[in-house]
Amino acid sequence: MAAADTIAEDKEEVWRFWNAEPCGTRYLQPSAGSLPQDCGRWLAEHFKAHARARYALEPHIAEFAGFRSAAGKKVLEIGVGMGADYLEWLKAGAQATGIDIAPMSIARARGRCELAGYDHLADLRVADAENLPFADNSFDLVYSYGVMHHSPDTVRCIEEARRVLKPGGEARIMLYHHPSVTGLLLWLRYGIWRRKSLRQSVYDHLESPATKTYTRGEALDLMQGFRDIKLQLVFSPGDLLLHQPSIRFQAMAYRWLWRVYPRRLVRKLAGRWKLFLLVSATKD
Repeated sequence: MAAADTIAEDKEEVWRFWNAEPCGTRYLQPSAGSLPQDCGRWLAEHFKAHARARYALEPHIAEFAGFRSAAGKKVLEIGVGMGADYLEWLKAGAQATGIDIAPMSIARARGRCELAGYDHLADLRVADAENLPFADNSFDLVYSYGVMHHSPDTVRCIEEARRVLKPGGEARIMLYHHPSVTGLLLWLRYGIWRRKSLRQSVYDHLESPATKTYTRGEALDLMQGFRDIKLQLVFSPGDLLLHQPSIRFQAMAYRWLWRVYPRRLVRKLAGRWKLFLLVSATKD
C-alpha cells in the first residue's frame, strides 16, 4: 500500500476514535445510564464537573496555557476536545478560535460555551491541524494540548502552527514524552509478551491508534524555526493512575491495581519518566 494511503487510513482511524469518544468523555457519563429530564441543567453541571476533574488531575495546565495573560490576544486552540480549555480562553477575554477534527468534539465544545453564556464569542470549527484554514501570521498564540502526537503528520501540524503565528507569537504544545511510566505500564500489559518495544506499546495502545512519543531531543528537532524553546516534563494522571479507569480497564484486577498503585514511590523514583512534555517556543 502506498504511504499516502496508509496515512489516510491512520487519519480516518484517529477521526473515528475521537469522534466516538471526545477527550474527557469518561467524566461526562450519566450515572443512571440515560440523560435526565432537565438535560440542559444536567449537562451544565457535568461540564463543570469535567473541568474540576481536569484541572485537579493536571493542575499545571492553567500556568502552561497562560489563561490569565490572554486578554485581547488572538488565540488558536488546536484540538479543543470537550472545550474545557477553550472556554477558559473566552473567560479570560481572548479572541479565541478553536478547531478539532472530530465534529462531535466541536458540538460538545459549542454546547459547553452556550450553557456557560459565551456562545456569542465562540468561534469553533471542524478542521484538520495538518491543513489549517487560516492565513499566515494570524494569531498571537497557538495552543495545543495533547493533540498533535495523534496526527499522522505531527511535523506538518507544527509547521502549520508556526505558519499561522504572527512573528513573535508563541506556541504552547503538549506532546507525549518517551520514555514514561505510562509507556512502561502499557508495555507490561500489552508489549512484553508480544515482544513490542516500549514505544510501540504506546503507539498501539494509548488512546487513538498510532500515538507517537518524543524524547526531549526529538521535540527540539520538531520546533525548527522557533526560538526561546523551553521544555518541561510533568507527570500525567496515567503515570500515577490518578484518573478513573477507562472502559478497557474495568476488570477486578485493574480496579485492584488502581487501589494499590504506589504513587508516592513512582513520584520519587520515576525521574524523567513522565508522559507530558510541555513545549513553549516563540516564532522568529
